[in-house]
Amino acid sequence: MARMNRPAPVEVQYKNMRFLITHNPTNATMEKFIEMLKRYEADTVVRVCESTYDKENLTSKGIQVMDWAYDDGAPPPTKIIEDWLALLKIHVKQNPNNCIAVHCVAGLGRAPVLVAVALMEGGMKYEDAVDFIRQRRKGAINAKQLQYLEKYRPKYCLKIKDNGKQSCCIQ
Repeated sequence: MARMNRPAPVEVQYKNMRFLITHNPTNATMEKFIEMLKRYEADTVVRVCESTYDKENLTSKGIQVMDWAYDDGAPPPTKIIEDWLALLKIHVKQNPNNCIAVHCVAGLGRAPVLVAVALMEGGMKYEDAVDFIRQRRKGAINAKQLQYLEKYRPKYCLKIKDNGKQSCCIQ
């Protein structure tokens, strides 16, 4: 079996948010994956692909794992976007210094799209969000996903108002 050449994990920081975009680990690579999560202070992993590892390896270390798999190459379903924004709203308030790790198979499609949505909800224009991610993650976001982001209308759930408070549409 040919070994897949995968890009290195990248951290994306914007305002009060931190994300780690990475490819999926396996049970065999879990120890190194956990070391990396600790290095970036990640307390949550969002898995948007089919499982390739036992999440107990992470939860036993106090790392929360969200399973939100959706089709490779596709934009995220509405329910996943709603869950993602709800997670971000809580995480930014409760764990502002910690990172959220997001992974799909290669870390080039599904994971970067969710991070782009977060950046847009924080006030970034879609073109800027895509460029910001692509500068750090070469080859990220395919044409279909790019079209989704172009049409995505943020509610600015994560945008910080002038008074320093977060405005959010999620109740």
